[in-house]
Formats: sequence, C-alpha cells, structure tokens
Amino acid sequence: MGAGRLMAVLVSALLAGCAPAVAGGATTQVSTRRAPEGSYAVGVRTLTLDPRSARPLPVTIWFPASADQVATGRFPVVIYSHGLGSLPELHAGLTTRWAAAGFVVAAPAYPHTRQGAAHFTRADVRHQPADAWRLIRHLGRLDRSRTDPLAGHLDLASVAAAGHSAGGFTTSGMFSAGHPARLRAGIVIAGGGLPGSFAGPSAPVLFVHGTTDPVVPVTVGRAAYARTPGPAAFLSLLGQDHGAYLTPGHPGFAPVVATTTDFLRWTLYGDRAAADRLPTDAHSPTLTRYESRPAH
Repeated sequence: MGAGRLMAVLVSALLAGCAPAVAGGATTQVSTRRAPEGSYAVGVRTLTLDPRSARPLPVTIWFPASADQVATGRFPVVIYSHGLGSLPELHAGLTTRWAAAGFVVAAPAYPHTRQGAAHFTRADVRHQPADAWRLIRHLGRLDRSRTDPLAGHLDLASVAAAGHSAGGFTTSGMFSAGHPARLRAGIVIAGGGLPGSFAGPSAPVLFVHGTTDPVVPVTVGRAAYARTPGPAAFLSLLGQDHGAYLTPGHPGFAPVVATTTDFLRWTLYGDRAAADRLPTDAHSPTLTRYESRPAH
C-alpha cells in the first residue's frame, strides 16, 4: 500500500471515531455552527480570576474581533497552558492565529510555574488542571453576564485544551476520570501525561513533538499517545528541539499552525474538510511526519 493510500486509510479510521465518547458509550456532538471560511481580526483582553484567593489566576484572552468588539457569533473555546517559566503572551504567535481562525483562546498564567512567580515550583503542575477547569467555569459566568463583552459569544459546549511542555502535561491532566464531555479535544505540544490522564470520556488528541527534544524526550510524548483511548494523531518535527518551531518564521511554525488549526476546526466545528487536510497540512519529508490512529 502506498504512503498516500495508507495515510488516507488512517484518517478515515480516525474520522470514524471522531465524536467524543461519554460514560456508558453514548456520544456527544460537536458544534453545529459552520467553521469560518475567512479570518478575523484579533482582539485581546486580560483579567485576573479570584485575585484575593490563594491561587489568583491572571488570564489573557484572544478573541475574533470586528470593529474593536467581539465578532458576531458564538465561538468554541481553547484553554492554552504555558510551560515552566513562561507566560501566555510568549505564545501569542500561535494563539492569535487560532483566534483569527474563529476560536476564543484563554491562557492562564499559573501561580507557581509562570515567569516571575514568587514561589516557583515545577511540582505545582499537578494542580494546574484544576486551575484550568476553574477558568472554564469562570468563562461560563462571563458568557451569562449581562454586561461582559464576551457574553453570548462563548460556545462552552465545544472546548479544547492545549499547551506546551508543562502546559502539555496540564492539558493531559484535564482528561481525567469524570471530566465533562464538553472537553472535546486536546493538543499536547512537547509534553506527556500526568498520573490519571486519559481516564475519562475519550476525545481526539493531537501530539506535537520535536524528535530531538532534550527537555521532554519524544518517547514521553509517544507513550502518552499510546495511552490515549480516543482517536489520536502525532505530528513529529524531525530533528527539532523543545519548541523553536513555535516561533513565527521558523520552518516548523507554518506546518504546526496549519495542523493544529485544522485539528481544532475538525474537533470543535465538525469541519470534515479540515480533517481531510490533516495528513497534508504538515507534509514535508525532511521536516515533519504525521500519523494518526482510531480510538482503541
């Protein structure tokens, strides 16, 4: 079987299991809204969740905009988690492109792993999935508000989690036993799984990893890929490190943006054309390799 035919078979198999499962074997449906055909201007705002609590959470939100306001419509939500010693704004090259494609992207700055944290500790990563879920609940309150600019614009029935490095582990940790089925997709970039990851309702997960990553070896990402019960895909950046490919202008940036954006369009909007593009979004024999498999 030729490489192109093999990839087509793999994607067809992956699509056959595309609806995230819930307890008891039932399925839920992705958004019935049509995926945007063009791109939006991007707006940004910041807020701090629970500022007087033991875990205040500064949040940066990028959103589709029109005339300095949130664009008309409801948009699926992506929660983006940064890595150790990083900040949401350092990932704007990626997150703004997702927002331009029709997603609201909310990125928390975690209290003990962000750049400049007063009491930095990598052990706090295990608490970050709960922070991310706290943010999702807060976004629900904003969507129901009578005064917030985002009110009525958030499709919180269609949520994805994504993150880089420690943020990738945070993303995996959100897929634990009993997680709400509205978490419909995950993107784990240069990360792996936390204890208890991928034990809840299954959902498609895309892994992105440099094959010579010296910080989180690619074997860690591949082990998490093997454990994922739902449909999964793995984008390898050949010969690449821990995340230079997330920098605009880097040769790996364009294929990562194309693949992750189409993955979100497929899983959150139900865009089958985007799913069909996934095997070729990153096609470059010397730079990338894309593979996929159906649900276990």
